[in-house]
Amino acid sequence: MRAYGRRWLLALAAGVLAGAGACSADAAPPPPTSSAAAVSATPTPSSSPSPSLVAVTKAEAAEVFTEITATDDTLRVKSDLDGRLRMAVDLTTGGQTPLSLAAYLSTDYAPPRYRWGAPALFVPRFRPDEQAPWFTALATRDGRPTLLTFARSDRWRLSSVAELLPGQKLPEIAEDAEGYATALSPDDKSVTISPQFMQPVHASVAETGSSGVTAGLVAAGPYTTEVAEQIASLREQAKADGFSYDSIFSADSFPVYALRTADGGALIQYSLSRTTTTTTKTAEDDYIPVPDAARWAINSTVLRRTLRLVETHQYATAVPPIAKAGAAAVIAHDGGLTRATGT
Repeated sequence: MRAYGRRWLLALAAGVLAGAGACSADAAPPPPTSSAAAVSATPTPSSSPSPSLVAVTKAEAAEVFTEITATDDTLRVKSDLDGRLRMAVDLTTGGQTPLSLAAYLSTDYAPPRYRWGAPALFVPRFRPDEQAPWFTALATRDGRPTLLTFARSDRWRLSSVAELLPGQKLPEIAEDAEGYATALSPDDKSVTISPQFMQPVHASVAETGSSGVTAGLVAAGPYTTEVAEQIASLREQAKADGFSYDSIFSADSFPVYALRTADGGALIQYSLSRTTTTTTKTAEDDYIPVPDAARWAINSTVLRRTLRLVETHQYATAVPPIAKAGAAAVIAHDGGLTRATGT
């Protein structure tokens, strides 16, 4: 999280908290906004209700889902096909790119294959000239409900995948009379955490837990406060053992996607990188064990000086509207180790 700067984060938290306190608890829910979708690209909303004047129709979205998931499954079959990894990675963008690359490299080019169920599609209404449309699908992956988001630049690619956590349900997505969803602009202020702030707020909670300046903005859980507790514990243990340990979260350049929910809140999908570094205080007597999960990237069982592990995590978080202020809840996650280096 240090990538954002602590002073900037304090200002961010103050702004978010000030916005949350600006409305009374009984204020009327804000009307849905039809402005842009992702922080990394700002699509223009359609001003026409006609389904013939949209950047992507629901029928096209269904075709994209089928084509990409089927192609991905074909490439995952272990074979001698040249360029299989390159083609698989080229199906992706955002956080899915490092995750796809690691899935192949860590399994000797035989990543797991998945069985996909029929999708429920949530397609934002964008103007026909929109250059960066996207849509979200909810489908079962090996029987487990999973959110997928597809984004188009020169062509369609898979950008995000996050499996619903046990006991969680997808909030109802707001749709217009013709079944199209509404995308939120990056700076939308009708929700307790604007889409553009979701990554740094989550990163701060995952690093500092209930003691940080963003405490209370995101609900406690295994991907927020419990991660912070784990980091603090491992740091103390490493210090006692004569090592230094640190683990930080950053947004990198990963995109953010936000859909309006029926209660006036938002479903925000985004990715974070986690970089964990362990360093010996001397290179003579102390050695750092390389975890089994990283042996595909490091051809050694121990390192003499430094171990650096990079993970990519993708999330979906339900963010309440200002009118019903409360903690945002992480409802879906997927991710894993995507890079490992050491000396």
